[in-house]
Amino acid sequence: MSAKKDMGQQVKNRTIGASQKLNLKFDDLRCNYQDYLSIERRMSPRSVESYVRDARDFLLWAQGAKRTNPTAWQRSDVVANLARLRGEGKADTTIRRQLAAIRVFSRFLLREGIVDTDFTADISQPAAWKRLPKTLSAEQVERLLAAPDDKTAESIRDGAMLEMLYATGMRVSELVGLKITQVQMDAGFSLINGKGDKTRLVPVGDVALVRLREYLETARLSLLKEKSSDFVFVTRRGGGMTRQAFWVRLKKWALVAGIGSKVSPHMLRHSFATHMVRRGADLRAVQAMLGHADISTTEIYTHVDRDALREAIDEHHPRGEA
Repeated sequence: MSAKKDMGQQVKNRTIGASQKLNLKFDDLRCNYQDYLSIERRMSPRSVESYVRDARDFLLWAQGAKRTNPTAWQRSDVVANLARLRGEGKADTTIRRQLAAIRVFSRFLLREGIVDTDFTADISQPAAWKRLPKTLSAEQVERLLAAPDDKTAESIRDGAMLEMLYATGMRVSELVGLKITQVQMDAGFSLINGKGDKTRLVPVGDVALVRLREYLETARLSLLKEKSSDFVFVTRRGGGMTRQAFWVRLKKWALVAGIGSKVSPHMLRHSFATHMVRRGADLRAVQAMLGHADISTTEIYTHVDRDALREAIDEHHPRGEA
């Protein structure tokens, strides 16, 4: 066979291979994609399920839009899909999640050789889509932290949990999963296991340490009685607190504090970050304490709330207050 024929056959083989890749259905990719998410991206089972679902939804949209050739996908296709979601009245959080999922899916397709370029590479999160996090004021936080009394072991435990949330900015899943070996009382640090099994060392303030020590030396022993547990925060059954159980306790203390029942554990995390930034903390330090992989996620806490802005105008502008 001549060199010319050899080259022609190679081109034909590549064309056939590419055609076979383009005809792959999502079900054919599912197992590899799930492995990619769980092993290489180190995502939790819940995140894997969510990312797989969003990738499938994007492919269904592409099929309906007659954009079934992955190698032809462009930025405009992703934007059109997101615009469709917005037109359907989807929440901003859903749209942001969809974009994140498509971005990861694009990189997976690139890794598998199904596409030649990352068709999401030049897409940034529109600023208008970034919803400002809900936070508590410093005064509201003080009332919430003071709400649990010292009358029962449970209330002492709850007080320590609230203090730890606000003192460290950890997620509620990280709080309830905290183990005795992760808390360094003398050094004033806590080793936190975050998303993707990433660990970070976070300082714990003196006030939180005092409340935590009181809980460990009294209430925790009372709750466990003769039982033992690796978890810091426990119940009378001897097991660790769950996110759902803590959520219920938080709502109770929020009502006692007079700040309503719509307080979530994540609001304390947001409040921690917002108050730190507002008092001049370095953004990189806040990023490290929160466990954010990307500084842009932390930058949202540089917002100034309306009340603070109004107060600044009234106090400092010569015509701010009549």
